Amino acid sequence: MGLSDIAAGLEVTAEQRDHGVAAVDETGTPLTERLAEFASELPCSAEAAAALVEAYAEGASIDRAAAVAAMPPTTAAKTLYLLGEPVDPLSPTAKRVLDDWLAGELSRTDARRLMSVDDSEFALGAYIATHEPIEAAEPAVTDALSVEATGDPLSEARSGVDDWL
Repeated sequence: MGLSDIAAGLEVTAEQRDHGVAAVDETGTPLTERLAEFASELPCSAEAAAALVEAYAEGASIDRAAAVAAMPPTTAAKTLYLLGEPVDPLSPTAKRVLDDWLAGELSRTDARRLMSVDDSEFALGAYIATHEPIEAAEPAVTDALSVEATGDPLSEARSGVDDWL
């Protein structure tokens, strides 16, 4: 039995429609407006979140970006986390200790001592463990937080094959 025997009697009963490629491009919309719909879920205003993201995207540390946005560093880290930026300050071992604390198996004092973190790192780790990023907000800041490939910044420091010949 060949393929023609197997396919005998098959017929197309419906047509497939070409829907094209769906594209949504909001890069022309200011970041503040893109974040406005998520303001109720963020620990700060949309304006402050936009200032934070812009400063952070320009290379500022979280502490410096927080100062630019006029907010505490822990609030800035929470905001960046909710917008999809990986800012978790805890090691895998510290996360397991935090899970034990959240389950009520350890006191806060013992958990902090075992984790070797300060109060703000502990608070941020607990926040991250108990909250999910806002998935719908991630596309709003993707273009602002994306890093463009600009070539190899160390290319002049490396020797080429011709240098050895």
